[in-house]
Amino acid sequence: MARTQVQIFSGRSSEYLGKLVCSNLHIPFGKTKNLNFSDGEIWMRYNDNIRGKDVYIIQSTNPPSDNLMELLIMIDAAVRASAKRITAVIPYFGYARQDRKDQPRVSITAKLVANLITTAGADRVITMDLHTPQLQGYFDIPVDHLYCSVLFMKYFKHMKLKNLAVAATDVGGAKRARVYARELGADLILIDKRRPKPNVAEVMNIIGDVKGKNIIVVDDLIDTANTFVATVESLKLAGAHEIFGAATHPILSGPAVERIDNSSLKKLVVSNTVPIHKKCSKIEIVDVSKLFADAILRTNQNQSISSLFKIE
Repeated sequence: MARTQVQIFSGRSSEYLGKLVCSNLHIPFGKTKNLNFSDGEIWMRYNDNIRGKDVYIIQSTNPPSDNLMELLIMIDAAVRASAKRITAVIPYFGYARQDRKDQPRVSITAKLVANLITTAGADRVITMDLHTPQLQGYFDIPVDHLYCSVLFMKYFKHMKLKNLAVAATDVGGAKRARVYARELGADLILIDKRRPKPNVAEVMNIIGDVKGKNIIVVDDLIDTANTFVATVESLKLAGAHEIFGAATHPILSGPAVERIDNSSLKKLVVSNTVPIHKKCSKIEIVDVSKLFADAILRTNQNQSISSLFKIE
């Protein structure tokens, strides 16, 4: 890769990941100055000349909302600095769960955020494990959707677990669980649940043979861990042997870490799309920086990224 063609920057919340991506590509990490005024307003400038360059801005849009605002400001600044192409690399796309009008008088915030990113001036988006793949249709610019399952399945294949089954936390995650089950040669377990209010879930029924099996519970994200832990405990009560978890985005808000630590989980594997601020002995982190680096390299060279999804 020619260093004069590509420049990679990140917002403050994803600086750790931006530096890892640059390390994988053997290019210098872009220099910016980002700060907050005393009233909280965000200000930034690019310290590097980006005129005519292929610019990649890495920033997850997890809470607080300043992370999203900082991404928008960085995109706008790149437009005004005459970057040739601007790609928003969003490892975790926040607000994705607000993807439909399921109640009267509510916002479809996922669409609003997609519009903001496009209006700010992004030419392309690279993201990972959207809450629902259909969210790609909310953007009026190209979206490259990466899958952390490529890395998770390699991890679990290396463990060589016997008598294995894969469980989804709800019927909506059945397709994701089916992919894991197929690749790992495992059985499929489905959980029927209801959600009386946000961040609260009640397990209603387990569909599939659980007794004596090692089970991997898969999901795209863990927020308060209420749903995830409820699924784990239900499987344990039904006779599961050892239970592992895999979730791409470890949001881990509120008492999530304590719930996981006190649960029947043997191990929870997550990625580093967002930083984890609390330590937990049961959590293991898989690095996704090489996957994003490969996607950036292929995007820059106008190559297909589909080969990145192949399981070896």
